[in-house]
Amino acid sequence: MKVLISVVSLAEARIAIKGGADILDIKNPLEGSLGAQFPWVLKEIAQEVKGSGILCSAALGDLPFKPGTAALAAFGAASCGAEYIKAGLLGAKNYQEAFEMMNGVAKATRLANPLALVVAAGYADYNRFGGIPYSLLVSAAADAGADVVMLDTAIKDGKALLDVMDRSEILRFIALGHEAGMQVALAGSIKEEHLEALSAMNPDVIGIRGAVCSRNDRKAGIAVDKVKAFLTRAKALSMDTPLNAYL
Repeated sequence: MKVLISVVSLAEARIAIKGGADILDIKNPLEGSLGAQFPWVLKEIAQEVKGSGILCSAALGDLPFKPGTAALAAFGAASCGAEYIKAGLLGAKNYQEAFEMMNGVAKATRLANPLALVVAAGYADYNRFGGIPYSLLVSAAADAGADVVMLDTAIKDGKALLDVMDRSEILRFIALGHEAGMQVALAGSIKEEHLEALSAMNPDVIGIRGAVCSRNDRKAGIAVDKVKAFLTRAKALSMDTPLNAYL
């Protein structure tokens, strides 16, 4: 299980690297759950870690249903050097809209960088705002050729992934994603106290920010001691968890 840490600047990226992050997720929390960062910040961080074995993910935003806009954003992010291109399907209301969004993102990403991985990000709290259910998210992502399917939470009001979805639903999501040949990522106000339960579910990636920020505030800066503590616990649990436990 890899740990993705969301960072907003080169300074934060260096802290996350020092703490042992597997993936740097470059985003702007001021613009939402999957808020997009400026391309010059993305490019600066991607150049910093190039060749280090640490991968960069670029969030494209909590996107409305505008496939052309999403595709152009994906092309730009992939051109800046990100290895994962992550589209938040906030505005998709059904399978067809999700498919059109991810189809555009996938084609644009591979036009810029054939080696980049495409991430279809939906929301565990979809029923709080009328979003797309996770089963349709998986189908649309797979049909569009995405490499990774992910769940986050759109509404950041203290409710975590495990508060808005029960364990059986999360396990079903992971199983659907793996059956479709994709990696599966989980995020959404994940804290260290959630690690044991999530590790047992065997996702490929978990994404965090608030848990390693000062005062646990995702809009505050990340702290190296918190990063190290979280990563140490996560990696220990990953080693202890049998492959496909609970599935």
